[in-house]
Amino acid sequence: MTGIAADKNKSARRVLVSRQYAKRSNIGELWHRMKRNKGAVVGLAIIIMMLLMLFYSLIFISRADITAMDAYNRSAKPSWEHPFGTDDRGRDLFVRIIYGTRYSLIIGVVAVGATLFIGLLLGALAGYFGGAVDEIIMRLSDILASIPAILMGMVIVVVLGQSLMNLIIAISVTGIPAFIRITRASVMTVKNDEFVEAARAVGMSNIGIIFLEVIPNCLSPVIVTVTTRVGIVILESAVLSYLGFGIPVPEPEWGALISAGRNVIRTAPHLSYFPGIFIMITVLAFNILGDGLRDALDPKLKR
Repeated sequence: MTGIAADKNKSARRVLVSRQYAKRSNIGELWHRMKRNKGAVVGLAIIIMMLLMLFYSLIFISRADITAMDAYNRSAKPSWEHPFGTDDRGRDLFVRIIYGTRYSLIIGVVAVGATLFIGLLLGALAGYFGGAVDEIIMRLSDILASIPAILMGMVIVVVLGQSLMNLIIAISVTGIPAFIRITRASVMTVKNDEFVEAARAVGMSNIGIIFLEVIPNCLSPVIVTVTTRVGIVILESAVLSYLGFGIPVPEPEWGALISAGRNVIRTAPHLSYFPGIFIMITVLAFNILGDGLRDALDPKLKR
């Protein structure tokens, strides 16, 4: 009986070891390494909560809900009826902040997506071809990067006018140099590798090599930059809205909500505190998620 029990224990250990070292998919391996970083998991959980708030606002909150005024509850403090209080026109701040989630997340995702497309393309061309192509693209990138992001955003909004789309365009332009540089550096590290030489040997065109071989093998740092850039974009859009260059009133974008409450910051601080807290938490969540992805994608940290 003792031998049988020992054999069972050995077989159970073999099963556990085989499961532990079983080959995972790329996504599974990424998640396995990232979940070791508790901060990254918390950041991901917060982002999922924000996405749920976005879908809730799209389905259950109408425009009438965010514009409904209550003259008897103007500048009311937080209560059970109004968890975040009301503004100077009696509008529920909690509902307006939830509704404003759509603006911040949509601006962040769309602006970073547009910036990623342009920066990835130009950075790949500069890194792969080098020479005059690299010189032209990088000097244009340097000129663009030399202009402060907020100042450029203000100029673009003034020229194009205030709207959600123009705000996205303004913020997208300011982020292009960062993606050009990170993509160029990544492409230069792999463009002379054996798999690229093999692709040239079989007659693949340069454009085909760039899109099918080079770019897919240098996406790790780009993915990390995307997550951190989303947080920066949300912060920049809030700053522009606070300065009056963002989405026009009465849209409840978080930066605009802070701006609306600055004149009564002493008597009704909740009007600025709550949207500011949401901005801080969202930006922090994307930043710590980016840190977790950076560690998970770093080949030096693989075990």
